[in-house]
Amino acid sequence: MTAVPDRLALRADLLDFDADPGWASPDPATGLVPGVRWRPDHWLLVEAGRITGVQPAAAFTPDDSVWSVEDQRGRLLMPGFIDTHVHSPQLDVIASYGTELLDWLETYTFPAEMRHADPAVAAAGAELFLDALLAHGSTSAVVFPTVHVSSTEALLAGAHRRGMRLVTGKVLMDRHAPDGLRDDVTGAERDSRDLIRRWHGTGRLAYAMTVRFAPTSTPEQLAMAGRLMGEVPGLYMQTHVAENRAEVAWVAELFPEARSYLDVYHRAGLLNERAVLAHGIWLDEADRALLADTGAQIAHSPSSNLFLGSGLIGWPELEAAGARVSLASDVGGGTSLSMLRTLADAYKVQALRGVRLTAWKALHGATLGAAEALGLSDEIGRLEPGRLADLALWDWAAGPVATHRDARARQLHERVFAWMTLGDERNLAATWVAGRALFRRTPTR
Repeated sequence: MTAVPDRLALRADLLDFDADPGWASPDPATGLVPGVRWRPDHWLLVEAGRITGVQPAAAFTPDDSVWSVEDQRGRLLMPGFIDTHVHSPQLDVIASYGTELLDWLETYTFPAEMRHADPAVAAAGAELFLDALLAHGSTSAVVFPTVHVSSTEALLAGAHRRGMRLVTGKVLMDRHAPDGLRDDVTGAERDSRDLIRRWHGTGRLAYAMTVRFAPTSTPEQLAMAGRLMGEVPGLYMQTHVAENRAEVAWVAELFPEARSYLDVYHRAGLLNERAVLAHGIWLDEADRALLADTGAQIAHSPSSNLFLGSGLIGWPELEAAGARVSLASDVGGGTSLSMLRTLADAYKVQALRGVRLTAWKALHGATLGAAEALGLSDEIGRLEPGRLADLALWDWAAGPVATHRDARARQLHERVFAWMTLGDERNLAATWVAGRALFRRTPTR
């Protein structure tokens, strides 16, 4: 494994956020809005894996006998992206043709996940997935493995070896799933408790009670998950909610006592400030208020929503009600682990609703906004002394068309928006996790 330099000095253009930029239009002259922190040609100083300082290049020259120096001037340095909803085994079925959500699960997802009952398949899949995250500039993630303990173990162990911030847990499914993908309440509780005991709080790992979605868990299993949430400090919960209209109708049939799909989880004690619910497209005013009251967040997955034809999320309406929204790739429903591609799709989703999403708002939702929603902003999400050095270094443009467009940007937001819209993993030069370089596209210049 790559060693962590005692002292690392990185020179680049620094971009992060110190507040939510909101939905304000950028200043026509500068491209800036409040909350954006732009520090061109600065040194980022890292010691023992943590950021310790930021200095203008004109005012500071690192001593290369003291610092491991990387002069990356002209490149963009940002916090590593935080992907708040993604499925590690679904790399097998990414870019599969022709179905909506429920057919997608039956046709592609469930057969792919059944293969991860084999520990060797699970181990190889976890390694591929974690390395792919890093190669796309994502340093932290909230991840669904499979129902199998071997899949969860492989993912947790792999992330721990890399020093990554990961939130994950064994998937819970005790009905409406094929043989080989179902558990039962007693066995699921036993396995969850064992995994929590061994992994929750180990290194940078946190355990999540992982309810696939309400239709695949009995009320008894949901109650068990809620009970553990109440017992174990710091547990997360991850699931899906209101992604697809047919799914919403099915939940209403299965849980007639609940006011809504979201209320199913609330009744089971699963909604709190550490609950991450993917999608949240078909929610009403009462649901949005419930999210705000409980502190739960919606992991907006625009690429998946477009690809599966699920619908267009009311992101501004959620935030106006006080609910929190972060950004997620949702691979394999989504078509890329690249958060840049994901953010470009988020712009398109809002454009179809008559709303203009700025690059600032989009990038905030995949960095500081996601960190705050997960309760991790003291650790990740911005380039600030005391935070761990989870970093991604980007080229502004890749290829002649993007280079041509970049050269004609008149102000900062125009340049960043073009980078976000035209960019992807080909723009990524390097990724660091806690100060350790775990991905490099090319040797340091």
